[in-house]
Amino acid sequence: MATLRELKGRISSVASTEKTTSAMKMISSAKMHKFTGIVRRLQPYREMVRNVLSHLLVTDVEFSSPLIETREVSNVAIVVFGSDDGLCDAYNINIFKQLLTAIDELRKQYGKNVKITVIPVGKKMMKAVSKIETKNIKVEHVEYMSTRSTMEQLSDFTELLRSRFVDHVYDRVDIVYLRYVSSSRQLLQHEQLLPLSAEALAQDIDAKQACSPCIFEPDANSIFNSVLPLHMRATMQEVFVSSSASEQASRVIAMQIASDNAAELLEELNLEYNKLRQDSITTELLDILGGQVER
Repeated sequence: MATLRELKGRISSVASTEKTTSAMKMISSAKMHKFTGIVRRLQPYREMVRNVLSHLLVTDVEFSSPLIETREVSNVAIVVFGSDDGLCDAYNINIFKQLLTAIDELRKQYGKNVKITVIPVGKKMMKAVSKIETKNIKVEHVEYMSTRSTMEQLSDFTELLRSRFVDHVYDRVDIVYLRYVSSSRQLLQHEQLLPLSAEALAQDIDAKQACSPCIFEPDANSIFNSVLPLHMRATMQEVFVSSSASEQASRVIAMQIASDNAAELLEELNLEYNKLRQDSITTELLDILGGQVER
């Protein structure tokens, strides 16, 4: 049975843990709101790029670009966004499971001999994917890419993927990440980044855009080839920030659970401490009364 001193020490330790997890929850919540704010600020730019593409795609011009070129797929790159830090519940585990599902889908579609290059973003994801490296699955680490990378570094990374696709190093580029919807809801995503699909881009066209005539200078195809890399970069920016917001949302939930568990344990320890203290006082009183009776 624990002594009063031992219980007091445990109560102090649990109380300190509760304060720490509550503070970490507040920090993660602030970071989550910061990233969701960045997502909202990025949306007008992406919408503008989509509108330009929409106006282009309603014309009768036949477009050509290396970014929409479809070819026989033998090499696929998968960029998977994880975290650099832990304490975010099953965030990395769920994304890793989605990565395995994506690999299985690609093998079913292109055959078991398709070569896959996994490019992890985040130390935790790097550690996880290193275990699946085989003859046909290569893991590549881009040193300057992490969850703390700047937008300039992300742009460089996006350009690296674009150039490798254009140079036929990769025949297809996919992304796997956790998309932020709300603080309590995030969705696992497996999306194709390259080649860009003209049909998917055309889905954003509304009736007003289809009826509005435009004059393109110098020509529609040149503008199309200039805007496509911007669309790709905007997509990567949104994915990167949304993934970061999801990480912080997962950490908020994890810290909330840890804080609730600590509070529950603290309540139990306080109850046990008070009972033991009351027993100790009762025993002392009985000893005093027993001494008086003997006199």
